[in-house]
Amino acid sequence: MEAVQAVRGMNDILPEQVGWWQGIETSAREVLESFGYREMRTPVAEKLELFARGIGESTDIVEKEMYAFEDRNGDWLALRPEATASIVRSYIQHALHAEGGCRKFYQIGPMFRHERPQKGRYRQFHQIDAEVFGLDSPMIDAEMMHMVGVLVDRIGITNVGLNINTLGCPGCRQVYREVLKKFLIEQGEGFCGDCLRRRDTNPLRVFDCKVQKCAELLESAPRLLDHICNDCRAHFDAVKDHLERLGTRYAVNPRIVRGLDYYMRTTFEVITDRLGSQSAIGGGGRYDGLVRDLGGPDVPAVGFAMGMERLVLLLEQEKERPLRSPFCFFASLGDQARAKAFVLAQQLRGRGLEAELDYEGRSLKSQMRRADKSGARYVLILGEDELARSEVQVRDMLTKTQRLLPLENILETLLTIDSQK
Repeated sequence: MEAVQAVRGMNDILPEQVGWWQGIETSAREVLESFGYREMRTPVAEKLELFARGIGESTDIVEKEMYAFEDRNGDWLALRPEATASIVRSYIQHALHAEGGCRKFYQIGPMFRHERPQKGRYRQFHQIDAEVFGLDSPMIDAEMMHMVGVLVDRIGITNVGLNINTLGCPGCRQVYREVLKKFLIEQGEGFCGDCLRRRDTNPLRVFDCKVQKCAELLESAPRLLDHICNDCRAHFDAVKDHLERLGTRYAVNPRIVRGLDYYMRTTFEVITDRLGSQSAIGGGGRYDGLVRDLGGPDVPAVGFAMGMERLVLLLEQEKERPLRSPFCFFASLGDQARAKAFVLAQQLRGRGLEAELDYEGRSLKSQMRRADKSGARYVLILGEDELARSEVQVRDMLTKTQRLLPLENILETLLTIDSQK
């Protein structure tokens, strides 16, 4: 019988890879919490209408990519394709706005989109997501982009860039939409089928197209930056001013649109040139109307998300794989010695330190090979003779030195020796 395989585009993260993920998650929590964000965990499945209303029915995500299904009660559900709509739903449902003022949340977890799997883009993928509610100040926009830079640096990734743009408010964007639609019509049928469809449903989506011919035609398209109102221009100028005060380098890219309908005003992407066509490792922006559109109060909001798979790919290019090694390996000879080693290992684990031991009575040579391969800092060698004398051989695997120590209180002795190095 043929073995069952994982779903295409939904990948196992194996033990030798997990170190990258844990390091990223730890860095993300440290940085986000230092900026005042608090963790939130939302369900991976939500009502389908949440994403249709929040993301936009004419977006590629809703039209083509969502994992949607009817459950046994006849309700239509979807696996979350992104985190913002879910966090907004939770913010409204639990009246987290009742306290007033600014609220900051973050989430780390899996998202799902049914698209063609490729390097850095999978059907189950993982994101670091952060959202701020209750502030319309351009200062918080700049702070969020600065924070992303701090996070990328903390993770250990170099040579990334920040691109920013403004999408204006709904009023000035409507004016631009008509200008852009006129341009697209004048270009005739030179665009791909998706762009021709978007021309009539949501013209700004044409900037998401990856077809080379379409990208070339759009080089001469009118710029949204040239059609924003005075208030939106003042907001964008203030964002740039705050970024400069923080020393955060950026480039204005008028072609950044983002793939979700809820964005307005500030939008940004963190980019790299080391992942081929998947140049963006994260992005976000302002979405002041989304909370209201999903049935909550009219509060401003801004957020971002970063793809963890792409961060891992970059780390693998730059650094050696992080290895998790036990603090101590117990090598024992004889049943009584093995029983004592078994107890000592559990005691060490109870103190939060990783310990390994031989359960099967293998030869000392075999156990030492395994200890060396494990990367253990210390090996405690205990045989029947040592046990009779209440002693144990302690080998420092880094210095390759070995000493005989009393077995009584050996764990405290070992921890003391290690703390002095």
